[in-house]
Amino acid sequence: MKKWNVAVVGVGAVGIQMLRCLKRRKFPLGELRVFARSARDIEVDGQIYSVKAISPEGFEGIDIALFAGTEGEKGAAVTFASEAIRRGAVVIDNGADFRMKKNVPLVIPEVNAGDIKKHKGIIANPNCSTIQMVVAAYPIYKKFGIKRMVVSSYQAASGAGRQAVAQLFSELRTIMKKPASGQTEFGTDIKASSCVRDSALKALPRQLAFNVFPHIGSFQEAGYTTEEWKTIRETRKILHNNRIKISATCVRVAVRTGHSQAIYMETNKRADALKVKQILSRAKGVKVVDEPQRSIYPVPLDCEGRDEVFVGRIRNDPFINKGLWLWVVSDNLLKGAALNAIQIAEFLTLKS
Repeated sequence: MKKWNVAVVGVGAVGIQMLRCLKRRKFPLGELRVFARSARDIEVDGQIYSVKAISPEGFEGIDIALFAGTEGEKGAAVTFASEAIRRGAVVIDNGADFRMKKNVPLVIPEVNAGDIKKHKGIIANPNCSTIQMVVAAYPIYKKFGIKRMVVSSYQAASGAGRQAVAQLFSELRTIMKKPASGQTEFGTDIKASSCVRDSALKALPRQLAFNVFPHIGSFQEAGYTTEEWKTIRETRKILHNNRIKISATCVRVAVRTGHSQAIYMETNKRADALKVKQILSRAKGVKVVDEPQRSIYPVPLDCEGRDEVFVGRIRNDPFINKGLWLWVVSDNLLKGAALNAIQIAEFLTLKS
């Protein structure tokens, strides 16, 4: 079996999960190189990885370069992806810089693996919320067609990186240390102190502990955020269908890991909820968890650390003949990021 030389760029939350996925899934590794802005050793699950300072020369001899997701004009992918490609590597980028580029495939292997072969050196990983929504919706789309989707996503702190998780836990610790006098079980004062809100830990625009807020990304055209536009535009690109009407609201919630989505769709042909449950039960990468009378449905705590996209609360709209609801939950660091990238890499090894 051929061995593949792989580079992982970035050792934040997603980069760590990439290292775990490569090991857990027994990827046919030759040499593994780990890059970040500065050199150091890190420990992941008891294994020491030597992290090298990233440089163009570091990609010599690399077959597949996995970029964990730093974005913008100074981000690793923008700076170094072309250098990796020039040296013969295929780049799989988890960031947003290349997703909507015309000649860059945007891939979910369960949905459009065939697009991988169209790459010109770089393949883009979709946004985490896009991935889980499309994995759940695609089997329905194939069978019944979809003309419209409305999604409300409830996204974990880890979707904004380790600093956001640190902010959440710091806020919680500050609040719980406050004296009980003057408080009731309903919480007369549940605000974190200004020293937390204004500290370097502030990765989010509002306090997250005991709170939710509808603000992920920056606000852009029509009052939608960048995260909401990603959901819309990326879904259309992956499905090669710009006719689907999609509207999204993205909400940050006080959860460590695991994004949840309430997805409403109108299908072209009526999709009976029981039939949909049967179809999704057979779909690759999907696990149906749908016994609401027994309080059994997907929740982030149960889905953290799991590879699948979990679907429950499958039900028809009692007032709209072709209306259908799904509740979808997935680990945003795994299928929403690292795992999807590794699956793309696995496809490359099979098609070589």
